[in-house]
Amino acid sequence: MKNRLIKAVFLGLIATLHGINAQTTSSDTQKMEWFKNAKLGIFIHWGIYSVDGISESWSFFNNYINHENYMKQLNGFSASQYRPDEWTDLIKKTGAQYAVITTKHHDGVALWNSKAEKTVTIPTHSLAKKDVLTPFVTSLKKSGLKTGLYFSLPDWSHLYYDINTRTKKRYEIKNDPKRWEQFTDYYQTQLKELSLQYHPDLLWFDGDWEHSSGEWKAPQTLEILKKYNPDIIINSRLTYHGDYDTPEQGIPVVSPQSQYWELCYTMNDSWGYQPNDHHYKTPNMVVRTLADVISMGGNLLLDIGPKPDGTIPEKQVEILKNLGRWTSKNKEAIYGTTRGLPFENFKGKSSVSRTQKSIFLYLEEAKDFVKVYGLATQPDAVKIVGNDHAKVNFSFTNEGTMTIDLSKIAFDQDVTTVELTFKDSPVLLKNFKKYSHTLTEVLENKSVKMAAYNMADLLHSGNNLLNGSGLTSDGQEMKIPKTAKTNPETLQWISKHAEALYETGKGLPEGHYPGMSALSKDRQTIYLFVEGTPTGPIALKGIKNGIARVRIVGEGSIISHEIYNKLYWSDTPGIIYIDIPKERLDKYMTVIAVLLDKPVELHREKVGAIENNL
Repeated sequence: MKNRLIKAVFLGLIATLHGINAQTTSSDTQKMEWFKNAKLGIFIHWGIYSVDGISESWSFFNNYINHENYMKQLNGFSASQYRPDEWTDLIKKTGAQYAVITTKHHDGVALWNSKAEKTVTIPTHSLAKKDVLTPFVTSLKKSGLKTGLYFSLPDWSHLYYDINTRTKKRYEIKNDPKRWEQFTDYYQTQLKELSLQYHPDLLWFDGDWEHSSGEWKAPQTLEILKKYNPDIIINSRLTYHGDYDTPEQGIPVVSPQSQYWELCYTMNDSWGYQPNDHHYKTPNMVVRTLADVISMGGNLLLDIGPKPDGTIPEKQVEILKNLGRWTSKNKEAIYGTTRGLPFENFKGKSSVSRTQKSIFLYLEEAKDFVKVYGLATQPDAVKIVGNDHAKVNFSFTNEGTMTIDLSKIAFDQDVTTVELTFKDSPVLLKNFKKYSHTLTEVLENKSVKMAAYNMADLLHSGNNLLNGSGLTSDGQEMKIPKTAKTNPETLQWISKHAEALYETGKGLPEGHYPGMSALSKDRQTIYLFVEGTPTGPIALKGIKNGIARVRIVGEGSIISHEIYNKLYWSDTPGIIYIDIPKERLDKYMTVIAVLLDKPVELHREKVGAIENNL
């Protein structure tokens, strides 16, 4: 035991130190505390672009519509059914701790009564003829939610700004520095107005890629904001002067190294209201995305796009209400948590509690058991969050492997949270070695589910027990040695799934799939091991390849898949969702074959801001 503990580390220490920037000061840490603990915010894209249901600002920038016709949407922006208190109530019920609203997008139309020179505003120039920002911010503050204001640095409509569209430029800054000076005065005046009138907790900048920090006068802008609020939080889009990173649309595969980060994410493919965009994620997908983000130590900023009359589309309300159902049930497993266990310790999503005395496991399928590896200390108890009546048994081996029995648990429709509670901060073994089952032991296991799991688990790490065993490529005429205790049903499972077991090798690294996997010898087929009954389509991230087809191994069934959040001009892959018909699930373990167009190529780069929207 002594030698084992020498090679152990406190989990709380990992959670505390992982990814901390050496330059972070105590004052920065203090001001970021509420943001770090929040985990969920709601983004609101509301502007005149909702009138015709076209891309916010980009539609005229890309010459899909001319600027004059784009601005005519001012005449249709009525806000006639706008009820800011209802918005706030709905946001609060999702479990969100803050909201961020677009005060002004790249089209330059301000939601408030800005007095800056030559500005276009909703109160003055639209059909609504009223300030729609003030009542919402007032409602937010009254509710206790933190206030975030989105502000576009570019203003493609303003005469002082140098860029008008992708193909049209008004002037070169070097040739007319005075005009550019007028623009920086203009946008800084608007930021002063927002600071004085609304005292935001957070400023969400966008569009900084069009100019350098010097041209934007970013340091001066930051000083202006801090003058009004020394604790203002700034996102990373003020030319890297911000406090936290903002990956956009693509859920990161690898946990961002920044101590603070937030995924901004749409429900369908659009930020603003577009009535013809029906490509919505399901409520189940959105809950699982939140669990994914939490497990990597970040926040989810989920977007809604209200209609021009101020009502929120029914589909978006449905998603928000289901999100609230899950967050209200799992509060202790959401707020204040830090990133979870390394993938070698748990093949799934997890987090660590604020006290660092609990580990939360997020399960996306109903299954009989889960395993946690490399625990040097045993938990005092295991429970199902939100279900005080559930009784959970567990066992523990000398190698630090914990098996949790879930065979009698009622699972959540989206994500079930298992909590492991410890007297003190739990300890993880460092560079631990799993117990290496022999093929004979696996074949003699009375539980086929456990046998299949152990084979898949070892295969995922590169140890294929069936290499040289007598397994054949098609599972026919196998010469695998048997004993009197060999479980014939396990042999049948192996025969059925021989394709995924014959000469296959190490699976995908952490982040791509929340479970075990393997790769074919030519690395052109990914085999996904699916435990139990998934609550929704299984998800695969960070695959650069094209998908040729997806099959259920051993029965020939070709099944459908759908890709979300793939921007055709971006190298960042979308998320592949594979829906497995429940009637086709294997009773022990289902294996899915994903055939690629060429040997697998993985995307593990940082996901950044979107600087293009063709």
